[in-house]
Amino acid sequence: MRSVKRGFRRLSILPGMLVPLLLTGCEQDMADQPKYEPLEAAAIFPNDQSARPLVEGTVARDTVIEPRPARSPLPMTEAVLKRGRERYDIYCAPCHGRAGDGEGMIPERGFPRPPSYHTDRLRNAPDSHYYDVITNGFGVMFSYANRVAPEDRWAIVAYIRALQLSQHATSDDVREAGLEDKLREAK
Repeated sequence: MRSVKRGFRRLSILPGMLVPLLLTGCEQDMADQPKYEPLEAAAIFPNDQSARPLVEGTVARDTVIEPRPARSPLPMTEAVLKRGRERYDIYCAPCHGRAGDGEGMIPERGFPRPPSYHTDRLRNAPDSHYYDVITNGFGVMFSYANRVAPEDRWAIVAYIRALQLSQHATSDDVREAGLEDKLREAK
C-alpha cells in the first residue's frame, strides 16, 4: 500500500516537472521565420524581386482624395425620388421617421433621437454631408456603406431634399413648380 501511495506522489509531481521542461523547448523559431527583407532578391517570383507590385486601386497615405461633389450628381427625376423613398423607408425611416423629423420607431424604444432634417443646420447642409453620413455613419449611427449602393445613397439624399422641401415650401415654390393645378385636383 505504501509503494502505491509513493507512486501516486511521484505521478503528481510529474506535471509540475513537465511544464518547465516543455517551456524550455520554446525558442525564437516563431519570431525568426524565413522572410524577405524589403527589396531583397527573391528567385521564387517571376521578376526575381521580393517587392511585389501594388494592388490595383491602392491609394498612397499622403494622397489627397478629391472631395465628393457638394450636390447630387443624379438628376431630380420621379424615378430617382421613388428609388430614394424606397431606400429611405428601408434604411432611414426606422430612426429618422417617415417625415424626416427624427420620430422613428427606434428612438421610441429608448435609443438616441436623431436630429430632424428640417432644422436650419441640416436644410443648409450640402448634399455631400448626407452622402458622407450614410457612407461613414455619424454619432451613434453606423455606416451603411456595405448596405446601400452609392447610387442609392444619392437617391436617398434626393428624397431627403424632397422631404425638406415638403415641410418648408412656400406658395411661391408651388407656383414655380407648376403644382397649383395638381394641388387643386387633389382636393
